Amino acid sequence: MTDAASPASAEPPPVPPAVRAQILATEHWGLLASRSTSQAEVLTRIAIFLTLVSAALVSVSLLGQATAYSGPFAPSAIGILGLLYVIGILTQLRVFNVADEDLMFVLAMNRLRAAYVEIDPGVERYFFASAHDDERGMQQTYSFLRPRGGSQVAGSSMVFIVVINSVVLGLFVGGLLATLTDAPTLAIIVGSLLAVVSIVASMLTGYRGYRRSLASYRPVNPSVSTT
Repeated sequence: MTDAASPASAEPPPVPPAVRAQILATEHWGLLASRSTSQAEVLTRIAIFLTLVSAALVSVSLLGQATAYSGPFAPSAIGILGLLYVIGILTQLRVFNVADEDLMFVLAMNRLRAAYVEIDPGVERYFFASAHDDERGMQQTYSFLRPRGGSQVAGSSMVFIVVINSVVLGLFVGGLLATLTDAPTLAIIVGSLLAVVSIVASMLTGYRGYRRSLASYRPVNPSVSTT
């Protein structure tokens, strides 16, 4: 009875380092492929949205020339801008989601590098990317030589799409207000203010989502200075 139970309770044989490295590399390549697919998909979505914006502006311009900016021009232009804003919101949501997914992929690959270092501690000094799966390690992986500053955020695809979508919202609301009140100056002021408010609100929404993702995450291999 004891002899029959002993094999089941015995410790499994140690996994050779080469096998562990192969398993980790397979997972690493899977994460890289998923990250590349997400980035390619969202860039395509942004390109489609920009194409629609250009086509909509050209259509509104041609419609204005054909109708002498009277008659069906105002409701048609407002309808086009409204549809454009809906598509822009959907695109913006996808950009925010991909940014959250990219954070997930970077943290996951940092954790895999920690496993590589466990197999061979000497390789850590050759890594530019971090082997720590916390916020500090994530920041190092995103920017090897220095911490990311405001220019990286301002020049990101997220801010780019937020600004364009907010301008479309301002044009839509301003055009609607000008049509209903016949007060173009008021429409310009309200549309401009709404665009600025939309930019600020969208950026705060993105930042809060980023903080929520980090707050719900527990690193396995945090940086030494992490408290």
